[in-house]
Amino acid sequence: RDGGCCISGTGRFFQGPQATRTCLLESVYEQCLCHELTKASIRWRSQVALPIVYDGLRIDGGFRLDLLAEDSVIIELKSVEQLLPIHEAQLLTYLKLSTKRLGFLINFNSKLLKDGIRRIVL
Repeated sequence: RDGGCCISGTGRFFQGPQATRTCLLESVYEQCLCHELTKASIRWRSQVALPIVYDGLRIDGGFRLDLLAEDSVIIELKSVEQLLPIHEAQLLTYLKLSTKRLGFLINFNSKLLKDGIRRIVL
């Protein structure tokens, strides 16, 4: 059994859909996680646009946060063979551009969900 993995300061645990933890698309895991966050009364928004401001000009660079929980925690979801430095760099970029301090990188394609979670704090 995988067990739970804490994803927020509220202590809410996310098990992940055990029967579906077989290389599904990120969007499927995103919907499941949104459902769990809603059940836990955690406010969230998905696919949040993250613009870049350059010389006073707001530019839509195509950046999207997978999830923003409680308007303070960025959650970036992956379903890849293994997390790579580029995935952590992506989350770090999002944290810096958004001025948020806490983010989670979650890879649902890990044998144990807890092994696929990286917590990044600025």
